[in-house]
Parts: sequence; C-alpha cells; structure tokens
Amino acid sequence: MANFSERIKELRTERGLKQREMADICGIKLRSYQGYEYGKHYPEVSGLIEIAKFFDVSTDYLLGLTDKRDINR
Repeated sequence: MANFSERIKELRTERGLKQREMADICGIKLRSYQGYEYGKHYPEVSGLIEIAKFFDVSTDYLLGLTDKRDINR
C-alpha cells in the first residue's frame, strides 16, 4: 500500500492541481505542502481531516492504512 506522501500526490495530480494550489487550499506555505509530498512533514489531525474531505476519501486511505477510498458513513 502507498503511504501518505504518495497518496496526496496521486490525489492532487488526478485533479490536475499544482503543489502551490494545494498549499493554498490547505492554508499553508508551499514549502510545508511540499514536505507532505516528500514525506518530511505531516499535517495536524485537523488538516488531515480537511484534506480527506476535500478529496472525498477516508483518512485511513490518505494514511495508507487501506486501499479503499470509500468513506464509511
């Protein structure tokens, strides 16, 4: 299974977004967002939840704990 940095990059590119656009969406600096994709930094829990909502995936999927994107509701 993929890890967080691989998942967030995959989701971003599927939507045709640039790293700078994702940084703006997340409300963080570009360097901080790049750290997510390079596996050097991770968002706080609240940020992780917002990213999962934005991409309509579960936090487990983002973290690489499952390959299922669906959210159990």
